Amino acid sequence: MSKIYFNKITILGVGLIGASFALAMKKNGLCKEIVGFGRNRKNLLNAKEKGIIDSFGADPASACKDSDLIILATPVGTFQDLTKKALPSFKKGAVITDAGSVKGDLVYEIEKIMPEGVYYIGGHPIAGSDRSGIDSANAELFTGAKCIITPTKNSNAGALRIVTDLWKSLGSDVITMGPEKHDRIYAAVSHLPHLIAYSIINTIAGIDSSYLEFCGQGFKDTTRIALSSPELWRDISLMNKDNLIEMISIFQKNLDTLSQYLRASDSGSLESEFRKARTLREGIGQN
Repeated sequence: MSKIYFNKITILGVGLIGASFALAMKKNGLCKEIVGFGRNRKNLLNAKEKGIIDSFGADPASACKDSDLIILATPVGTFQDLTKKALPSFKKGAVITDAGSVKGDLVYEIEKIMPEGVYYIGGHPIAGSDRSGIDSANAELFTGAKCIITPTKNSNAGALRIVTDLWKSLGSDVITMGPEKHDRIYAAVSHLPHLIAYSIINTIAGIDSSYLEFCGQGFKDTTRIALSSPELWRDISLMNKDNLIEMISIFQKNLDTLSQYLRASDSGSLESEFRKARTLREGIGQN
């Protein structure tokens, strides 16, 4: 890993991830100046006052002027529009990356609109939280976390090396894979669980919302991610809908299987399913 340093970086979207990225960059001495942009001026003023960013732009183009590195950290549904608005100010040699949970077609669409001499590399730090906003930002958020980098056959080798070294410098475990593989994996291990958590809460409310007053820690742990930003997960779900529809279908089949065992009072099969799941869960993070 080579030593990396940027004179100026721009963070488009100064929320939990964007602010944590800024704090991590400062803590590790990886940049001279950090400029932010977002739709909420009050939030930007707060971020500047807290020393998370050094200044902020009135629009994406002014925020990105002369930046060596630009990271998209807004909801994924805004990426293309933000990038198009900022395009006129991208300088040659600039590297554009992101922290979005969906890649797939989005990576190729953003690649297409890059000006000559400006390079985009998709990224996804696996370091989110059910909490949002700069008050929850943490310079150590990415330390020890996975970060998925999703290059394509069109990716610039130098830019790929810069983005890889950047996340390694922040303490992340960098894994490289194609955009399509990324979206299939995260439809299963992230996007589906979020939809299920939202659905569990709404299901209980549909039965009788007063039941929610009686939930214990297990229910709270299971549905914690339903506290996540609805706007963020709306975009993620729609942009990865084909994979999600497939995963929902598989999940429904597994629920149907459990329902059949219950109808048949098949205690052996129920216990076998539970033991299988317990063993698999115990193995997570052990390798």
